[in-house]
Amino acid sequence: MQVSEDTIAAIATARGRAALAIVRLSGPHAIDVAAECLRGASLRAAPTHTAHVGYFGGADGTEIDQVVATIFRAPRSATGEDVVELSCHGGDFASRLILDRLLELGARMADPGEFTLRAFVHGKMDLAQAEAVADLIHASSSLAHRVSVSHLQGRYSAVLKELREELLELCAFLELELDFSEEDVEFADRERLEGFIRRSEHSLDELLSSYRLGAKLRDGVRVVIGGRPNAGKSTLLNALLGRDRAIVSATPGTTRDEIEDEAEIEGILFRFVDTAGLREASDAVEAEGVRRAEASIERSDVLVYVYDAMIGLDEDEQSFLARVRSDEALPVLIVANKMDLWDGEEMLCADAIALSAREGFRDEQAIRPLVDRLVETVGKDLSRTEASSVITNRRHRHHLREALGALRSARASLDADTTGDLLALDLRIALHELGAITGEITTEDVLDQIFSRFCIGK
Repeated sequence: MQVSEDTIAAIATARGRAALAIVRLSGPHAIDVAAECLRGASLRAAPTHTAHVGYFGGADGTEIDQVVATIFRAPRSATGEDVVELSCHGGDFASRLILDRLLELGARMADPGEFTLRAFVHGKMDLAQAEAVADLIHASSSLAHRVSVSHLQGRYSAVLKELREELLELCAFLELELDFSEEDVEFADRERLEGFIRRSEHSLDELLSSYRLGAKLRDGVRVVIGGRPNAGKSTLLNALLGRDRAIVSATPGTTRDEIEDEAEIEGILFRFVDTAGLREASDAVEAEGVRRAEASIERSDVLVYVYDAMIGLDEDEQSFLARVRSDEALPVLIVANKMDLWDGEEMLCADAIALSAREGFRDEQAIRPLVDRLVETVGKDLSRTEASSVITNRRHRHHLREALGALRSARASLDADTTGDLLALDLRIALHELGAITGEITTEDVLDQIFSRFCIGK
């Protein structure tokens, strides 16, 4: 694919007050355009990877700002083209004036993600790495950041590349057989082929199974706090967040709509949702709150069910918990709350986590048993999983599924001793799907869809 020969420019830093702002240029005339405006430094003959201090001048000769111009000559740049980065003083005004002047001199405003697109087209990164750039920008926890960096470094791509290279070699041998079909010869070792297919199926299966974890790292773990009214759900939410977020009252039914907030705990982003108390509602508004609470539980990744240790679990609650626990995909943690007031008369649920949410608001160690269980429930797979083996991208999941399906079809063809052309066709499909992830196989429509989601300047 070819990219435009235009020289593009954009502000690469966020708007608002800051110490510095950066305006980027990339393209065949990037250095000439920047040199036209910089006084006190000569950029046209400057070697690559050098920084130059000067004053950036406007069209009327006035000085807009003192800047540092950093030169990166092709192909030793982020985009593979000539690149200039102009660092000016922060704030919107100076950077905007600098960008306007660059556009007056012939640069074009960059499209969203166009700098990264040019890096992909010029072979500076593959498509999976380019998408990791966007994931890194939007990472909302340290573990999501770790996975994004691993993908950006190309470790995930290396796994796919290894699979694809062996697959390509086997496809070549199979298709060579087709050229000599009348001579009844086999160039592709069937035993090696079967072993490769089984290993590849296992690898793709593991990658696909990591998506559920990857989605939680990308979007956060949705933890719904449910229970009867006045069980202490809102107090527990505030304790988990470490601040007053929900109104706490002794009046049952105070929470009538979902209250959601987030916190990072040991590298994992948790999205905590406080819900209305589960009971027979006394009015239409409360009934709607209960309905939303039940719907929220159905959408949760983890349910934390809170009950008052002084009252215990009634039959309706036990029946409800038995029903939700029948879904093995939904972890359920039961919390016996108000242990600071517990007199020992009510029997605690055998697997309940006993704590006081009120004490937990003052001392985080009081709710540490629940926090540890949450981290263990969600993060138990992380210790056994390499960051490069976690997929977070829906597009990748689709292509991996298609590749796995093609390999399973190929193994069935191999077991049935079918003709080499059908076997080669299945392997070619798998090859195509893996190539679509890293960009060896792509279309302009796919690239437009991916890079249009990037911010301008990246």
